[in-house]
Amino acid sequence: MSKGNLFGSLWLFLLLLGIAPIDSAVAEGRCPPGQYPIGDQGVGGCAPIPGAGQSAPEENPGHWVKTWGAVAGSMNGDAGASTGHQAKASAERQAIERCGHWGATDCKVLYTYYNQCYASIRTGRPDNGTMFNAGATKEQALERATQDCRKSGSQECTFVHSDCTKPFFQEG
Repeated sequence: MSKGNLFGSLWLFLLLLGIAPIDSAVAEGRCPPGQYPIGDQGVGGCAPIPGAGQSAPEENPGHWVKTWGAVAGSMNGDAGASTGHQAKASAERQAIERCGHWGATDCKVLYTYYNQCYASIRTGRPDNGTMFNAGATKEQALERATQDCRKSGSQECTFVHSDCTKPFFQEG
């Protein structure tokens, strides 16, 4: 083989080597796909690439649904309450219906709330007979309503009713 042929063959070999695709295992060193080399001179290993091989999280696993409650009352003292409705209007409608169950015809919504608890306090004052407040728990709502009653100057603060309406998680 002549020197010219040897250099020509070597040149062709290097050219083909330069355009040949590199396997992904070679791209990560001595490790298989999805892993990267770790360690130091003479001591080596492979570790998984964080997130490699894991499926993407589901885009919409679900959502929280707000729930409503309402209290309705009449001039003669009849009252009705509702809780756990997905629509404010539905909660108000049921509270008015429950108030009317006692015979009142002038029931109107006095208080609405959502995703929390409420408490009502009778003040003993004719100008501001019932006070409402809300909180994360019935106890917190009662404490707040009682504080409001005391701040109004009323000496008589009587617990009337409390309830809660909580959101729920709907999958999908």
